[in-house]
Amino acid sequence: MPRDNNDPQQQGRSSGRRGPERRSVRRAPTRGRGTAPPPDMAPIDLTIERIVGDGKGIGFHDGLTVFVPETAPGDRVRATVRSKRGKVVQAELAEVLEPSPQRVEPPCPYFAACGGCDFQQLSYEDQLATKVSMVQDSLRRIGKLDPVPDVAITASPDPVAYRSRAEWQIDQRHREIGYFAAGSRQVVDIDRCIILTPNLQNLLTTLREDFAAGMVSRSAYEYRGVEGDVGLALEPTGGTRSRLVMRTVGGHPYRYNADCFFQSNIPVTELLLERVLEIADVAADDDHGLAIDLYCGVGLFTKPLADRFDRAIGVESERTASKFAVENTGASAEDSGVRIVTAPVEHWIAEDRSPLGRVSLLVFDPPRAGAGAKVVEGMARMKPAHIAAVSCDPATFARDVRGLIDSGYELVSVDAYDMFPQTHHVELVGHLQRSEGA
Repeated sequence: MPRDNNDPQQQGRSSGRRGPERRSVRRAPTRGRGTAPPPDMAPIDLTIERIVGDGKGIGFHDGLTVFVPETAPGDRVRATVRSKRGKVVQAELAEVLEPSPQRVEPPCPYFAACGGCDFQQLSYEDQLATKVSMVQDSLRRIGKLDPVPDVAITASPDPVAYRSRAEWQIDQRHREIGYFAAGSRQVVDIDRCIILTPNLQNLLTTLREDFAAGMVSRSAYEYRGVEGDVGLALEPTGGTRSRLVMRTVGGHPYRYNADCFFQSNIPVTELLLERVLEIADVAADDDHGLAIDLYCGVGLFTKPLADRFDRAIGVESERTASKFAVENTGASAEDSGVRIVTAPVEHWIAEDRSPLGRVSLLVFDPPRAGAGAKVVEGMARMKPAHIAAVSCDPATFARDVRGLIDSGYELVSVDAYDMFPQTHHVELVGHLQRSEGA
């Protein structure tokens, strides 16, 4: 799952498909966005062929491969060059010369300036289809899978008003509150954010009113808003104490504070958890002995795994999160079959874990950077019968899956979950099973 400092901050919903227009569509001015192009590179006109793994459109011009964000397949665009490395150009959308039939009018008035959303130019149906294509592209190019598996995607029950946590930047000099513009530290002043839940929008409004009244400290540059089933938190980041909130997911209550990571789209989190537990049930049918949850956070997966297996171990490096994991899973009880380990996963898994015995299921849900080669090697040494790989990044997911396949696993299935509508981000769950004879 993506940690908050990597999460998209603002998202919205397209208002429906419209056909191509014969007039040019210019981008709204953006402050602090992008960098000066190389002096020998004039703006480039090109057609966007498709959207790739990081959400950017890809096109070609005079032997160059050009990546342009916030585009739709079929757009004819003019792009400003930001950087050039060999034959690869990173560019910025300057003007839509001829819109694709897939392009729609972004519903959010801040879309051209705000750095939170990058898919509002697509209808929600096209967003989902594009995300499937992006995942399959990563599995093909990075995972080297042939044939590429089918990927089923689960839509968010609501593509707007779903986000129950956010971080808002404060520009003390210009007296503005909002989100950073893409690629900069320039704050875009935001009055209303259409992807926030009503309660979170109320927190943003409260913060703006307090700021205007001089009730926000001059030393504050970022505030966090978090909504739970019980408890709301509005506080500056980096404080010494953080307010407690509680969420019930999958029938289990989870306590944590606003400093801890917890998914922001709760309905989709419920559906993702269901899929992980389906994999757990398959593993438990073979052997309900031991389940391991790497990067366990506050115990979202660890708690229900403990109900299905005789023993469950959660590993988490962040101390506050691991303390809540102990509380949420009941690991402190003498007769508990749950143990929470506070340690970096890469350190814990590097040691000899063979005394733990046979591992029925291993779940890993790393930050956006993925597990990486050392952790993948450690997982393979433990030889779990089944693995549930959870990821918020198609590229690192494909890389980690490739490493597991090379270590004797076969990929049974890949499912996608639209945790962050209106952005290119997508959550993935892969089921891997140890090959016979491996």
